[in-house]
Amino acid sequence: MNRESTPPSLGDISAEEFRRHLHEIANWIADYREHIADKRISPAAKPGAIRAALPFAAPEQGESLDTIMADFERVILPGITHWAHPQFMGYFGATTTGPGILAEMLTAALNVNAMTWRTSPAATELETVVLSWLQQWLGLPNEFSGVVYDTASISTMHALAAAREEASTSVRTLGLSGRSELPIFRVYTSDQAHSSVEKAAIALGLGEHNVRRIASDSEFRMDAKALRETIAADLRKEFMPLAVVATVGTTSTASVDPVSGIAAVCREHQMWLHIDAAYGGGMALLPECDWVRNGWNEADSLVLNPHKMLFVPFDFSALYVRDIERLRDVFTLVPEYLRGDAAGAEINYMDYGVQLGRRFRALKAWMVWRAFGREGLAARLREHLRLAQLFTSWITEDTRFQLASPTVMGVVCFRAISTDDAASDRLNSRLVETINAAGKTYLMQTKLRGRAVMRLGLGNILTTEEHLRTVWRLIRNAADSAA
Repeated sequence: MNRESTPPSLGDISAEEFRRHLHEIANWIADYREHIADKRISPAAKPGAIRAALPFAAPEQGESLDTIMADFERVILPGITHWAHPQFMGYFGATTTGPGILAEMLTAALNVNAMTWRTSPAATELETVVLSWLQQWLGLPNEFSGVVYDTASISTMHALAAAREEASTSVRTLGLSGRSELPIFRVYTSDQAHSSVEKAAIALGLGEHNVRRIASDSEFRMDAKALRETIAADLRKEFMPLAVVATVGTTSTASVDPVSGIAAVCREHQMWLHIDAAYGGGMALLPECDWVRNGWNEADSLVLNPHKMLFVPFDFSALYVRDIERLRDVFTLVPEYLRGDAAGAEINYMDYGVQLGRRFRALKAWMVWRAFGREGLAARLREHLRLAQLFTSWITEDTRFQLASPTVMGVVCFRAISTDDAASDRLNSRLVETINAAGKTYLMQTKLRGRAVMRLGLGNILTTEEHLRTVWRLIRNAADSAA
């Protein structure tokens, strides 16, 4: 061996270099947030362009962070869709906040695994605290307890797993395959509900085909009468009604299902009632929107995503279950190597889901909600509702457009009018594509009753009325050009 050769690097960087780059990146983040409104929202890059600009193979020797950051600016940043841009109005409102960004930095530095109390007492107990705060805001009865996951898709899957276990014989231990004594289970949700219901059915072995989509009414809410009739038809075929997923804030229109009427059907047939309030549940913070909570106290489970309406950075989803031991009975499983860490704790959140390793998500909710306070959160929500109603008024005053659904939250669905329905469909699709391609705003298109409509979503704390007016001008200009 050549004693004069340089030993290979063991990775990482020195404390001095780390401190320097930490300050540089902190300044970069502050500058990005301050000037984000000047950026193009959606990238102009073609598919594969970013991958082509990066090396095919990973590096053999370490590279400097200066070089890495230069490539970040040169290759990565131009391929980013800026969801935090004040004129990004696609999907549901997702936003960054100063406290949320700082909390994510602290979480990354701590890098704890919140699987048991012993592996991180603070992470476990803070999760319990923020879930309790949110539960109080939502007005959920004390019989409910919560657990944090990443998204509502995962929350809904866990809720339906608990429903399946209660309705059947030892699926946890014996499974579903080869068991002729088990019935065909049915899950019911509206034709406006999120696709996560079907995904949960696929993952749980219930089958996508056994999710029955129930017709919605003129305001895109589940028709409770149609639900009752569909269940009756399934019973005649000897299928077993398992659960209903009611939605508070549907994906396309933010409509709210008649939960109280649906709950009555569930009681009649001893079915599990799960409420997907991932988006709309945040409205419960506003006393004037107390109506959104109708029927919640009759649910078996409810999911809310604070990363949609309560200003927590993505991802953070809270699932509440009435008597949460029903969920623990499905998933608790303590391997030998964790028995010491799992013993004697008040709660180990690993027992309430598929995940063993768990991020310290509670820290960002704790910091954001303390920094805003309930009053601050409510004020922001009211502003987004005001902006949605303002945009709605502009639509109704312009004869080239029409509302496609009632505006009940921070979502507005509208439609440009052409000579007939088919021409209008083509026009609306073309307008969204044209507007988004310009990079100054970002909208969505969806279909309601088979017709293409445009969809605008509000929820970014950086969005002002002036930004909304700019977006409205862009929409009108695109409509003029398409005429």
